[in-house]
Amino acid sequence: MSHHETTFKGDVIAAITSAIESKIPNSKVEVNGAGGHYTIAVTSVAFSGLGRVDAQRLVYSAIAHLMAGDAAPVHAVDSLRTIVPS
Repeated sequence: MSHHETTFKGDVIAAITSAIESKIPNSKVEVNGAGGHYTIAVTSVAFSGLGRVDAQRLVYSAIAHLMAGDAAPVHAVDSLRTIVPS
């Protein structure tokens, strides 16, 4: 895993989780990773009827502020899964 320099202070995984839960209420969010690289899985009924790309765009829009700038805490999302609960 590579390391990405950031000026962010705090828990990046908690920030990602909180941002997604704020944008997609009642979602279940799992985030793993470090060093700027993260894997994210989000389960939500909000993805019902959406294609995979649109569902992923919804998640990316929630964390865009954490990916902005050269010293952003999130350098890459190595894996993003969007799941509709059964």
